[in-house]
Amino acid sequence: MSTYYPPVSFHFKVEFNGISTQDTDFQFQSVSGLSVDIETEEFSEGGENRFKHKFPVRTKFPNLVLKRGMVTDSKLIDWCRDAIESFLFEPVDLTVKLLNENNEPLVTWNVVHAYPVKWSVSDLSAEESKLVVETIELSYNYFTLV
Repeated sequence: MSTYYPPVSFHFKVEFNGISTQDTDFQFQSVSGLSVDIETEEFSEGGENRFKHKFPVRTKFPNLVLKRGMVTDSKLIDWCRDAIESFLFEPVDLTVKLLNENNEPLVTWNVVHAYPVKWSVSDLSAEESKLVVETIELSYNYFTLV
């Protein structure tokens, strides 16, 4: 009898199609925003006062938030700076891969038509000894699970 062990969430990789092949642009501390909501519309039926009917309308995807230790020479940050500083948006597709112990993908999320909407750096403080963390927030159309 085999025992199933759920995968760990700390072994993953993010790949941006056509931006960079640097290992530092694949490694992130955290990824959040891989979720989907279905928006509904309420409809009141005449004569029925106990409830309102709810109908599915469309899906809604929140922004994808990526965090990592700051990288000073990054093609990914150059892509973000082009969007933020020059208002040149070049949407790309990316994949988030949850990996097993052999670095093979267990689950892959294909994120479609992503572009940067926010870039931030953690607070700098001479009173603390910690890494500088940069946060990249991306808007995207949808994702598919492979």
